[in-house]
Amino acid sequence: MSTGISANRLEILQIADAVAREKSIEKEIVIQAMEHALQKAARSRYGAEHDIRATIDPKTGEMELKRVMTVVDESVLDPETRPFNPSTDIMLNVAQKTDPDAFVGKEYVELLPPIEFGRVAAQTAKQVINHEVREAERERQYNEYKDRVGEIINGVVKRVEFYNVIVDLGRAEGVIRKSESIPRENLRVGDRTRAYIYDVRRETKGPQIFLSRAKPEFMARLFAQEVPEVYEGVIEIKAAARDPGSRAKIAVVSHDSSIDPVGACVGMRGARVQAVVGELQGEKIDIIPWSPDPATFIVNALQPAEVSKVVLDPEEARVEVVVAESQLSLAIGRRGQNVRLASQLTGWSIDILTEAEESERRQKEFAARTELFIKALEVDEMFAQLLASEGFETVEEIAYVDQMDLASIEGLNDEIADELQARAREYLEKLAAELEAKRIELGVEDQLKDVPGLTPQMLVALGEKGVKTLEDFAGLVGDDLRGYFETKNGERVREPGVLEEFQLTQEQADAMVLNARIAAGWIDAPEEEPVEEAQTEGDADDVASVFPDRG
Repeated sequence: MSTGISANRLEILQIADAVAREKSIEKEIVIQAMEHALQKAARSRYGAEHDIRATIDPKTGEMELKRVMTVVDESVLDPETRPFNPSTDIMLNVAQKTDPDAFVGKEYVELLPPIEFGRVAAQTAKQVINHEVREAERERQYNEYKDRVGEIINGVVKRVEFYNVIVDLGRAEGVIRKSESIPRENLRVGDRTRAYIYDVRRETKGPQIFLSRAKPEFMARLFAQEVPEVYEGVIEIKAAARDPGSRAKIAVVSHDSSIDPVGACVGMRGARVQAVVGELQGEKIDIIPWSPDPATFIVNALQPAEVSKVVLDPEEARVEVVVAESQLSLAIGRRGQNVRLASQLTGWSIDILTEAEESERRQKEFAARTELFIKALEVDEMFAQLLASEGFETVEEIAYVDQMDLASIEGLNDEIADELQARAREYLEKLAAELEAKRIELGVEDQLKDVPGLTPQMLVALGEKGVKTLEDFAGLVGDDLRGYFETKNGERVREPGVLEEFQLTQEQADAMVLNARIAAGWIDAPEEEPVEEAQTEGDADDVASVFPDRG
């Protein structure tokens, strides 16, 4: 063995070691890439039709080229998918002439002499090695970071491209997009920074590691680093909301009654929260005690404003909050910031009213109900006000409530209660007849009457909106009935629904459309039809749809 050959072998192993260390990949992968490069060069030399294989001994660096011939059986070869190749195949009957032990699949190996690499072959080999090493490096990066989503990572700003910050993470690069950076934060090349890994994706140009300094989860993770009780799980961060660089709210709860969650997060003289504030470029953070009771949680979330009253609508996930006039600006916050963050934190849509506005609205509702009872029941104003003050909201409630409930009202007796219910039912019958006539006049077909959930008032409303046939209605979706929001020219615009005034829930709207599609024969009825009626006897909210003039 000559010295030159030994040096070459040693050099191959040294190169493989160096590349493996630099790219943080296995040495075997680098050697495998070299084998593929050697194999490609040999096929260029001897012919691509040959089955040529290259091996490099990972211990000695010895390279070996061999040509392989495989025994095949003509009877099992398919001329279209697997034709006979004389350069790689030997027929079984031919092989058995020289080797009685030959069998289908047996390989005969012929060693080939080493090849001299010309300039083109060397360049090709380099490209093959670079490509395979790069692919291995990308796979290593993806596998290393895909399980680190949700962690905070440290890095150094490498470059800034079109407002996107590229961060060197040591063994990979991450990107902080403009939308995920803190406004007015100016990161420069060479700055050390911390960020939250929120996504890792495989892409053609390699794994993309997406970082954020603007997400609420980043702030929550910072608290876990600064507050031992959060890290240990004694204090749990239930929710977080941010207006990056300006203000944030975080809801915390303690699983140990002896530990105050807010005080622990604030720290002695505010040391803990100030450490987080410093990382977030001075962002003001409100630390709020979480509560399982939605009303209490919403009141806490609107701090520092003081709330007088809360009215929840669980079906719509909306809440009406009443505050004193002096607290209105505090509750809403600068440019609506406080109420917006409170809404994000709690998951409820929050409407804020002053006590005067709420009182005025209630007076209008009371006056509207009084007017309705005067007209429908032919009673005087005082009597109508009595019924309204007792909590009755619709004529139908009066018509079908238990007679004892009416008779028990002060000033009423059984005879008056019977008369009131008789007048209420007569009014409803008259109204139904008028609505039926209106439906026919609008050209709304009879088939729509049979769709469960659709009331006479809804049929008239549909006719006025141009929905007149079963097919018209079946072609809608739930949001077409209830209304929806969409963004136009950067603004969120409300698109009204054809039955918006009836305040349907999403389940009711979807059930109506499903029933219409079944009736139209577009789909088969499920074994157990999920039909939810919009009008249920005794349900004040649904019955209210009979009289859209309510409130």
